[in-house]
Amino acid sequence: MSARRGADRLLLAACGHGALRAAVLCLAATASAGAALALPAALGKTLDLLLAGAAAGPWLALCAGLMGALVLLDAVDTVLTGTLNSRTTAWLRTCLLGHVLALGPARAGGFGHGDLVTRCTGNAAHAGTGPSAAASALAALVTPVGGLVALALLDLRLAAVFLAGTPALYLLLRAFSRTSSDCVTRYQEAQARIAGRLVEALGGARTIAAAGIRERERARVLEPLGELGEHGHRMWRVQGRATGQAAVLVPLLQLAVVAVGGLLLTAGQLSVGGLVAAGAYAALAAGIGTLVGQLNALVRGHAAARRLSGVLDVPAPVYGEARAAHAGRAEQGAARLELRGVRASRGGREVLRGVDLTVPAGATVAVVGRSGAGKSLLAALAGRLAEPEAGSVLLDGADLASLDRAELRRAVGYAFERPVLFGGTVGEAIAAGIPGGEQRTASARAARVAGAARAARADGFVRTLPRGYDTPCEEAPLSGGEVQRLGLARAFAHRGRLLILDDATSSLDTVTELQVTRALLGEGDRTGTRAGTRLVVAHRASTAARADLTAWLEDGRVRALAPHDDLWELPAYRALFGSGPRSEFDPDPDPRSGSGEEIAGG
Repeated sequence: MSARRGADRLLLAACGHGALRAAVLCLAATASAGAALALPAALGKTLDLLLAGAAAGPWLALCAGLMGALVLLDAVDTVLTGTLNSRTTAWLRTCLLGHVLALGPARAGGFGHGDLVTRCTGNAAHAGTGPSAAASALAALVTPVGGLVALALLDLRLAAVFLAGTPALYLLLRAFSRTSSDCVTRYQEAQARIAGRLVEALGGARTIAAAGIRERERARVLEPLGELGEHGHRMWRVQGRATGQAAVLVPLLQLAVVAVGGLLLTAGQLSVGGLVAAGAYAALAAGIGTLVGQLNALVRGHAAARRLSGVLDVPAPVYGEARAAHAGRAEQGAARLELRGVRASRGGREVLRGVDLTVPAGATVAVVGRSGAGKSLLAALAGRLAEPEAGSVLLDGADLASLDRAELRRAVGYAFERPVLFGGTVGEAIAAGIPGGEQRTASARAARVAGAARAARADGFVRTLPRGYDTPCEEAPLSGGEVQRLGLARAFAHRGRLLILDDATSSLDTVTELQVTRALLGEGDRTGTRAGTRLVVAHRASTAARADLTAWLEDGRVRALAPHDDLWELPAYRALFGSGPRSEFDPDPDPRSGSGEEIAGG
């Protein structure tokens, strides 16, 4: 019931967005219905005048004018319906996309990528027809009601005969609406499952090819196709049955009205023109075909709106209006990050339970732990890309939930293991890390982008591209490590007071990682970066060794926060990197050797 109410609210909002066009469309459709209702009376009068040998010129002109008006109004209806549908669909897609981005990765992650694509494309297009279908349906009701009134004006007995068959018409429309709604909903759900599996398959195309499981994956993606076909055929059967029943019922009603009209004609109580008009009005009053089409569009749009409202009803994170220290000066100072009693889950499983961690301002803290310990989840919580179920995350003493959204994003920057490049060119992809309002002049922007690229050791290979920083991203032949360095450059260009790296150097070779880490720690000003505060998810001992402090996650808590050298004395800590207890004859490991040992199982 709540999903239905959500769909109703969404469709009402869509109608409000295109209220002017919807109103004009409704007026045009109503005017067309009025012309269609006036035409049989005019034709009947003209016929009576011609049979009587009287002058019928004005009435012939009226008939021609009504027919011309019908053609013109039909053209207006077509244009207005198309523009209203397209504009409403665009508005719905904009709302849905904006809400998905506002939800953040944690809350939006509850929907599959393919499912979201289906909702943003096909479902939004179907829901976008709702306002025009509603406007046309309102006008479509004028035709049968007007036809019935016209029959009553001709003779009450004609209207009484027609009314005797209206219960059957009502039951037909009611059954069609109910059955069609269920079919359309299930059809759209099956579409979403196929789209979701297809997106997964495209993302893992290399794995599928390497494993030789193309046919098996093809069968998995298309497995819901049988259900899709079943519901599709059911929809056509429902519509075909309704159309077939109408094809039988409507002529019977018309025949009954014409039969009674014929009796009235023989009794001299109805003219020949009146009989012709009665037959036309009976057809208009039984306009079941038009109503079935409008109902079908409304049902399809309402079912699609329910799927859209399922996303829009998920509440987005609420941001406050507070300002952290150094507000508006993202490049100045370093932030102090605190996690107090933080508890968080992933996939229904509690991962972090009562985490307490303080990252001093200006320090670099490496977060280590076995696979599944919650390192990436902690990194997401630190910049409010995820929400804690309990506890609080503070930046310079201010709870992240209380901070202004723009202020939070200026202060906190991110670099990820698998970055996605946004922007038309490589330079624009790096510049996407610069907070809004800090672009300044084109030359200053270019210098900032180049400095960030040098810090990430990306400037060298970028300049070898066909057009350097102006090379379109889709034309740049980049390796995984080069894409990761561009992601780091984007983070360096951000120059926030807190930079969070979620395994953002995993694809770099040891030498490049050492150079990037030095830039990360702010060694030298030539890179164009600032030291700030750094939280680094680390899998390599060399990365942890260069940090000021290491936070060791275990069993959902911070087991220790200390320099890497101190923790290396603990066998359990060394075991994280695949370095178990050694015999007295083995040489002592050098944790700062940059050997690149990775966490076992990580």
